[in-house]
Amino acid sequence: MTTTPGSDERMRFEHRTLPQRVRFAPGDAAAALAEEITALGASRVMAIAAKGEAKGEAQVARRVAGGLPVAHWHHETAMHVPLPVAERARAAAREHRADALVCVGGGSTTGLAKAVALTTGLPIVAVPTTYAGSEATDVWGLAENGRKTTGADDRVLPRAIVYDASLTLTLPADLSAASGLNAVAHCVDAMWGPRADPIDRALAGEAIRALRIGLPQVVADPAGLPGREHTLYGAYLAAVAFASAGSGLHHKVCHVLGGMFDLPHAQTHAVVLPHVLAFNAPAAPDAEARIAAAFGDDTAIAGLDRLRARLHAPRALRDLGMPEDGIAAAVPAVLAAVPANNPRPVTADDLTALLRAAWEGTEPR
Repeated sequence: MTTTPGSDERMRFEHRTLPQRVRFAPGDAAAALAEEITALGASRVMAIAAKGEAKGEAQVARRVAGGLPVAHWHHETAMHVPLPVAERARAAAREHRADALVCVGGGSTTGLAKAVALTTGLPIVAVPTTYAGSEATDVWGLAENGRKTTGADDRVLPRAIVYDASLTLTLPADLSAASGLNAVAHCVDAMWGPRADPIDRALAGEAIRALRIGLPQVVADPAGLPGREHTLYGAYLAAVAFASAGSGLHHKVCHVLGGMFDLPHAQTHAVVLPHVLAFNAPAAPDAEARIAAAFGDDTAIAGLDRLRARLHAPRALRDLGMPEDGIAAAVPAVLAAVPANNPRPVTADDLTALLRAAWEGTEPR
């Protein structure tokens, strides 16, 4: 796809819409989830939710999924879905003869459900409690020996999503901000991803608009629902656009860094995003203009900077635990994964400079 609305060429593209039911059910997640499980005809559900007290996913899951025919509660989850964790979850699904998966939580929880579905074909109903967006994509990821492998497969796309903003109230403001900036990253990559088309760009623009409205409200009033509802809506649209457009340079960088150094997923996206945007935007003027307009600012970079400042976003990879010598180690792996149609050519020197700036937390170059 080479044309965009307003160009002199004919508009020619192919867009794929993923088959999935999406329900926004404020305050009514349990009933909506029960209806989805009934529609599947499931009688032996495997419910997946992380244990930790910080996000309270297990407690939320018991409240939302407690009325379902749960054959097994599975609480072992981990960032980036390490293969041994996935294998144990797959074994549990077989042992308990599960006929459906319910995941309640963030990206790691959804990712584990996808890992199980990838080999078992079990249907997933997702109940997100963050703004990760994984629930709206057919993308899976597994980490093994310091390397994160991703792919796309119809089997891992949840059959249905139940969104209830009240379930995100346990997510602290700083993690909400980082998770929301991960959603913004989906939008940016959707502007120039390998399969990006005008529909993806339209969805991504609306998603940025919703996120720049909602996220500052979440930070200013963590207990308020309007900001969280705007943010959930934006995160969903962002994920849909990203799933269609495919993974661009930003996500290739973050997947390599996450797999190599076990960095926190959302915070890594929040740090890296302005550097990739500054690198690509000059070579993609139409996308840059769309992003700027969605932010309501003169330029895309200015709009993102303004939002990040309001959210007190993390700024340096070194603060997330990445070692300085990791810069040189990551460059070849990222270079090998750069999409062929990135808006501008990418060299090892470019990536070294980009990662150095992101590691130090200096201004994007």
